[in-house]
Amino acid sequence: MLTGGAAMIYTLTLNPAIDLFIDTPRMDEGVVNRTNSYDVQANGKGVNVSFILQRLHVPNQALGIGGGFTLDYISQQLTAAGITNDFVDSGGTTRINVFAHVQDGHREYKLVNPGPVVASSARQQLVDKLARLGHGDVLIISGSFAQGIEPDFITSVGRMSAQQHFRLVIDTSYPTVLDTLQYHPLLIKPNNAELTSWFGLPADADTDQLVRLGHHLRDRGAQNVLISRGGAGAILIGEHDYTGSAPRVNVLNSAGAGDTMLGTFVAGLVNGKDAPDNLRMALAAGSDTARSAWITDFQHVDELAEQVQIKQLS
Repeated sequence: MLTGGAAMIYTLTLNPAIDLFIDTPRMDEGVVNRTNSYDVQANGKGVNVSFILQRLHVPNQALGIGGGFTLDYISQQLTAAGITNDFVDSGGTTRINVFAHVQDGHREYKLVNPGPVVASSARQQLVDKLARLGHGDVLIISGSFAQGIEPDFITSVGRMSAQQHFRLVIDTSYPTVLDTLQYHPLLIKPNNAELTSWFGLPADADTDQLVRLGHHLRDRGAQNVLISRGGAGAILIGEHDYTGSAPRVNVLNSAGAGDTMLGTFVAGLVNGKDAPDNLRMALAAGSDTARSAWITDFQHVDELAEQVQIKQLS
């Protein structure tokens, strides 16, 4: 699907974060809860995609915006992994999120902060960086936007992609994604709840309903639609339609599972994988991340891929 190859793949994270992952036996109110372990992770959805692409030997550059010692840490971790990165300093302090896995009852808690406020001057610096992208490049824009970056920013990026002839991949929950479809993005990756919310439908839509919505996105201009469904697997709408089941795993930290699916799928596009195999590997990789403290190292993804059932719908 990436005919002609990609000159460079860029990820764009407009609200990066450090994630503090905690594994604890209990979480009781009003007492000191002693934990088993913790992990400090450079994060943000686009940052995660960059790490996944790098682990699959796909060169990429991480772009974004943020500030403070937390952004310095994220940049250092990307550099240490061999990923070129270029973040606009917005001032303030990039957020720290907390994810806790509580063994008692197998509960998962997610505390996600809003991030710093981005001034118009910093936002313009970011636009200037995007103006350098050109024919054959791929831009993956993922996650929420920091305060000061409005949802219609993505429409401006869509317009830039058409004018500058780079290819656009979008994974964000804002309904303004629908306004970018006129610019024919390469791939849209909503989850089922996001997709149904864009059309005012309940999140528990069945497979047939989700397929119809995916076709609607294609009719409006998206080239491919990848709908993630958590433990129910995923749906791919493209030249042909496919459903894929998710391997059965014990979830430890679901943060980053969707980013892993996206990064693995884009890597498959770059490497010319056919759609069924690409969907299978993306689902297996996402599931391996969900059962891990952080994103998958791909050592056991092939084993999980054997559990994935792919069905062609059309």
